Amino acid sequence: MDDQTIRHRMSDLLNDTARRANRYLESLDARSVAPTKEALARLNNFEQNFPENGSTAEVVVAELDEIGSPATVASASGRFFGYVIGGSLPVTVAANWLATAWDQNAGVVVTSPVNATLENVALRWIKDVFHLPVQSAGGFVTCTTAANFTALAAARHALMGRAGWDVEAQGLFGAPPLTIVTGDEVHASMQKALSLVGFGRQRVVRVPVDGHGRMRVDAFPTVDERTIVCVQAGNVNTGAFDPVAEICACARSRGAWVHVDGAFGMWAAAAPSRAHLARGIEEADSWATDAHKWLNVPYDSGLVFTREADALRAAMSVGAAYIAQDEGRVPYQYTPDFSRRARGVEVWAALRQLGRKGLADLIERTCRHARRFAAGLSAAGYTVLNDVVLNQVLVSFGNADLTRKVIGRIQDEGTCWCGGTVWQGQVAMRISVSSWATTEEDVERSLAAILRVAASISQ
Repeated sequence: MDDQTIRHRMSDLLNDTARRANRYLESLDARSVAPTKEALARLNNFEQNFPENGSTAEVVVAELDEIGSPATVASASGRFFGYVIGGSLPVTVAANWLATAWDQNAGVVVTSPVNATLENVALRWIKDVFHLPVQSAGGFVTCTTAANFTALAAARHALMGRAGWDVEAQGLFGAPPLTIVTGDEVHASMQKALSLVGFGRQRVVRVPVDGHGRMRVDAFPTVDERTIVCVQAGNVNTGAFDPVAEICACARSRGAWVHVDGAFGMWAAAAPSRAHLARGIEEADSWATDAHKWLNVPYDSGLVFTREADALRAAMSVGAAYIAQDEGRVPYQYTPDFSRRARGVEVWAALRQLGRKGLADLIERTCRHARRFAAGLSAAGYTVLNDVVLNQVLVSFGNADLTRKVIGRIQDEGTCWCGGTVWQGQVAMRISVSSWATTEEDVERSLAAILRVAASISQ
């Protein structure tokens, strides 16, 4: 097969794939959010022995689409309200396709000058949105769990370095002890990051929280220069923020390091009516957030920032004779990865298209949808358990058993998808409005389905 024929076949394959992807996206409004039992059963067709002979690329893509597409959860739909999952803005899907075609190794400048440039620009824009110190360093990672891990490693380097201990060279054996402070509502991803960085999940001081999940300042412990304080910007259940400004004022004055776990909540800083919730995050020492949640870029995309650029670089960097080190910001020196995909392309594309006003509108709009859910459920006599300050709604349908039944039925029914949780001892449905694609019609349609299902179960 000559080169021209190969190029034509590749072009045909990519055009066919694009048509299939477009057809999938266009079908989201009409299809069930959850896959049907029949679609799930067809996944068994993938369960084959490793084939002796290969197949054509066209056949492989057709199998993926015809068997795989119906069995997906339509989380890109405007009626998916589970976990805190955003959709993908159309421009970020397109940017993702282009970046995949470029197939750049984003770890080193010389292997991807375009990604290095777009990362620098995107990081500067995001620091502006969050009002972070201009000297802060940042990196692109897979998710907030990885960002928390990376920030904690930077904090570990800085605090142990002040005590005269080189943790990267000497490890943790015999290292000076550090104290970790979290709230009682610390997220599981932070606990995982604490264990990965060697601090453990249980050897922490946990601060009592109020009825919204916020750390109580009156119960905050004494801290010092060997303390890392982990605060939340956006509780995963209620959306509430720890009193970051007060905690930073107390902790940093005593030499402690304050880290902000802001997986989705930090983006409140972009919206004028919500920015007060994020007041004080700029006074912290490190920050972790996701772009694949409220910024609505494709998975996977997380971001880490630290006030002390040298601490992040020292914790993450390693030398190799074949890798150039004199090109300004070398991307791999700020993340756990050497080689990785060019996540900066999609983040840049989202910010470039939205602009400051568009980003603010995205946050404001989804928060408004959350308030509509809360108002409609409350008006129908159901108990909204949280103060809806952001995009999270917790609702009880009377008792634990009824609430679980409503959650299960609404997931099976397919109009929308909402998850469950336990909030301070009460089973609740959790509605998270995070997608650019959610419209007022989606909200009303989903609210009607939830009320219809709840009424049928309680009769």
